[in-house]
Amino acid sequence: MSLTHVLTPLKIGPVEIKNRIARPAHATLIGGGTLNDDLIAYHEARAKGGVGLTIVEIMGVHPTSMGSLNAFDTSLHKSYPRFIERIKPYGMKVFQQLWHGGHNVAFPALDGSPPWSASDVPSVGSGVTPKPMTKAMIDEVIRSFVTAAKQCERWGVDGVELHCAHGYLPAQFLSSNTNRREDEYGGSLENRARFIKELVSAVRAGVSSSLVVGVRVAPDATEGGAGVEDYIYVSQMLERLGLIDYVNISMGNYQSFPKMIGGMHESMGYELETSLPIARAVKLPTMVVGRFRTLEEADQVIRAGDADMVGMVRATIADPDLVKKTEEGRPEAVRPCIGCNQGCVGGIFTPVFPRMGCTVNPAVGFESSLSEDKLKPAKMSKHILVVGGGPAGMEAARIATLRGHKVTLVEAQPKLGGAVNMAAMAPTRAGIRDIVVWQEEELYRLGVDIRLSTYWDAQEVLNARPDAVVLATGSTPRLDGVQLSNPGEPIEGMQLPKVISSHSLFLERTRDFGDSAVIVDDVGHYEGVACAEYLAAKGLAVTYVSRHISFAPMVETSLMSEPALERLHRYKFSLRLRTRAIRVDQAGVLVGPTYVAAPAASERIAAATVVVVSHNQPNSEMHTALTAEGLKVISVGDANSPRFMQVAMREGFMAGTRL
Repeated sequence: MSLTHVLTPLKIGPVEIKNRIARPAHATLIGGGTLNDDLIAYHEARAKGGVGLTIVEIMGVHPTSMGSLNAFDTSLHKSYPRFIERIKPYGMKVFQQLWHGGHNVAFPALDGSPPWSASDVPSVGSGVTPKPMTKAMIDEVIRSFVTAAKQCERWGVDGVELHCAHGYLPAQFLSSNTNRREDEYGGSLENRARFIKELVSAVRAGVSSSLVVGVRVAPDATEGGAGVEDYIYVSQMLERLGLIDYVNISMGNYQSFPKMIGGMHESMGYELETSLPIARAVKLPTMVVGRFRTLEEADQVIRAGDADMVGMVRATIADPDLVKKTEEGRPEAVRPCIGCNQGCVGGIFTPVFPRMGCTVNPAVGFESSLSEDKLKPAKMSKHILVVGGGPAGMEAARIATLRGHKVTLVEAQPKLGGAVNMAAMAPTRAGIRDIVVWQEEELYRLGVDIRLSTYWDAQEVLNARPDAVVLATGSTPRLDGVQLSNPGEPIEGMQLPKVISSHSLFLERTRDFGDSAVIVDDVGHYEGVACAEYLAAKGLAVTYVSRHISFAPMVETSLMSEPALERLHRYKFSLRLRTRAIRVDQAGVLVGPTYVAAPAASERIAAATVVVVSHNQPNSEMHTALTAEGLKVISVGDANSPRFMQVAMREGFMAGTRL
């Protein structure tokens, strides 16, 4: 690999960045509202791994818009300088993003009052009507940005970034969709850009010339909103006035949220179409983002003259040592981001204990104790047997081997990967296999004894005389017809040949599915989506029946539901929510509302194939048999309880640390 640009230094204003890899600001909630030791350790791991620049997550500047960090939090006076000291030895520069959400508030105002915005246009997220800001309120918020910037400089940061993107307060002034003002801040583009101009001018005047000042901009991808030309105007105006040192370019707002953080359905560099016109319109250093995963991809962008830096957040969440490993000539050792968004995005929207994580890297947010360089060697090398070669089993085998154990892994199928191999057959999901391919390569590199096409029962496990066993034997579809909304009324006709599980759908490649299908999704995760899109792409008319109140709600916060609906809209696809299947017969499926007794208000849908996606049953029989013989056994992943990939990876990881 020949990297000609990405590892070279870059001067941004008065600050030199050691390479062209940046980590743009992203919410983590790891600190729980503070800059605690876990959040410091998270950033320190990426600094140690060779990243050139990190931009710390949003810092609220005013009590009307609380962020995951807040400039008026007095605890930062001690923790922020400590953070800077921890980062300094590694040469990674630190910028702090300053933020006011306007009507898109992350947390309620301290006093419970309504949010502030350019006009009284409600947020698509909260639906709360904001207060239109008076001139006094505008001046107050701008002063709070200046105060925060000065404080950041005292703490020792290298720069501040003013968040003028993603539908937050500055963008609300810029966008005609949210700015209905008739004063000097509304109407023409010059007037709508006035708030940003005054904001940046005040911050630049309020800090020293040694502090970098930059902006984040983002065409919002909505009709009538702040588009590419608006942000070209803003960027050129700020450059012409000498107010900024760089431009960080993104995409999307809360009406186009999935475009902000595109999942695995998006290609590398998917944002460049809207980013490049802005980047090419200014002479200042620019940064672009958009699912970049390798230094080679980043180098290509910089080499082409399309940008000066490339933001790689999720890639360095997945592997904090991405830069270091690549510099050492080991790019194949980089743990890949699969773009599932389940931990990094979905984690911060979890109702209970919201906190960023990572599906492929269980150590995220717990770097001080779970980073691989913190793993404690086993006191005594043991023979560990892992039964099952899916992501949970492979992760257990990998971590146990790293700690010094001798590991044997047996897998009944002819290749490793488990259920991920089926998931990867769905449209746009091929990339999910990247992580199991990486695990497999790591296991062979580490010398794990891997035995494929090897089915062992409990007696064969006992005959191997292992010191401990990790069971990663997965789960089996539960085709009993029970839907959780109406558990006492299982679907009739489940015995018919046309009724199949998602496993059968993807494994029976030569099956004739006919011209129509009904997907009965009782789970609400991506599995049902995958089944629907797989059959729709084959030309079938697909009806999606779900007890849930929305389409695939468990991946809504991972930003997967809306893009999937957009793709399915191209096919013969219909959706029935708060609906259950009542009976399957030769003609099709009788369905009805979950809230009305059958058969009232029922509807018959033609279906040659019926796919029932239900909560699986763990393959736990071997655990019972082995523990009865006194063997130490740890069940992980679906064999423990059928859930999802992030949990499976974490359980495999933790099992490896406990052996």
